[in-house]
Amino acid sequence: MPVFRIHRMKDQPRQSFRFAPHVSGTANVKPKDYEPSDEVVSENEYAAWASMRSSERPLGVGDLLELPTGQLRICKYVGFEEARWIVPEIKIQALEQTLEHTLGSIEMMPPGPDSAPQTAQA
Repeated sequence: MPVFRIHRMKDQPRQSFRFAPHVSGTANVKPKDYEPSDEVVSENEYAAWASMRSSERPLGVGDLLELPTGQLRICKYVGFEEARWIVPEIKIQALEQTLEHTLGSIEMMPPGPDSAPQTAQA
């Protein structure tokens, strides 16, 4: 049976999520809105939900189950649906400027003791 990793939605984003209208399709979720939690061994996400229903911390609306394959399933009022992490895009221009600045700093550094020319000894 697969082991599902649980990601609990933080309280603030959960309030917005609970009152948002249901949208079908893949849910886009932000890693900053979640905290890693425990794991559950179960046949599927519905069996995991049922086994945790009477536990100290049952799965709530907005919580995620991560399959061993990395696939995410989000708990909604209507059941579980597919989800995926949204990772913020890196600003290419800012990255290029940082790289140029770093390379410029390296070029201006004085040579170290290992860079002295070697002389032949007789």
